[in-house]
Amino acid sequence: MDWLLACKALILGIVEGLTEFLPVSSTGHLIVAGSLLNFNDAHAKTFDVVIQLGAILAVCWEFRRRIVTVVTGLPSRPEARRFTLNVIIATIPAIVLGLLLEKSIKAALFSPVPVAFALVVGGVVILWVEARQRGQAGESKVARVHDVDDMTPMDALKVGLAQCFALIPGTSRSGSTIIGGMLFGLDRRVATEFSFFLAIPIMFGATAYELHKDWHTLSADALGVFALGFVAAFVSAFLCVRWLLRYVAGHDFTAFAWYRIGFGLLILLVGYSGALSWAD
Repeated sequence: MDWLLACKALILGIVEGLTEFLPVSSTGHLIVAGSLLNFNDAHAKTFDVVIQLGAILAVCWEFRRRIVTVVTGLPSRPEARRFTLNVIIATIPAIVLGLLLEKSIKAALFSPVPVAFALVVGGVVILWVEARQRGQAGESKVARVHDVDDMTPMDALKVGLAQCFALIPGTSRSGSTIIGGMLFGLDRRVATEFSFFLAIPIMFGATAYELHKDWHTLSADALGVFALGFVAAFVSAFLCVRWLLRYVAGHDFTAFAWYRIGFGLLILLVGYSGALSWAD
């Protein structure tokens, strides 16, 4: 195995795992990191899909009891059927819009500078939402849904529409769903948990779609590198999910907003100053 390539795979796997479920955009970070590491050829695109699979499997493992309970309860438990229906409803808008706009988005927005603008705009939106929460006499009075099982199909649809903004690289799928959910009346923890569950069909579907398209880029020589990135993404995502669930119990997302703004401005600064020439 090429050790330089292995180091790149390890770094990118950790980046994916740490950023996939935080409101900071994993895709944006992978685009920037891949550009810095000069790891952005056809194999790199497939590699990104494989490590995303590692991250989503970490969520499946963390919520394995809930997933089994829902699946086994579908024939007999109304709440299990309602939860499943909500996930399906929230998934549909992003699938439809993604299929329609995939080529245009990848052609125009999959580079560091558009990602930087999306990071900054998303950070400003998070600051606005958090200020709104504080300005309305506390989050507990703003939120009307305090358990993921109490969500209605309309709640799910609204979160699904918010998720569509994540098609723009740098926006963040988790950020769109969590902040959108909070805007539409979900408690912070409920919005976070539903974002995790919503990631499962979206990311499994996207992974299967991308692998089907790019299966020809897979090779036996690359399996070791792919496996290293997959494991790194799984472990780091698992730790990150557990940490985030504890974090949202007593903190808001303001810190992530300022991180997004600072990171986005840094990308723009080094790009336009000529200190770095971003690879396509």
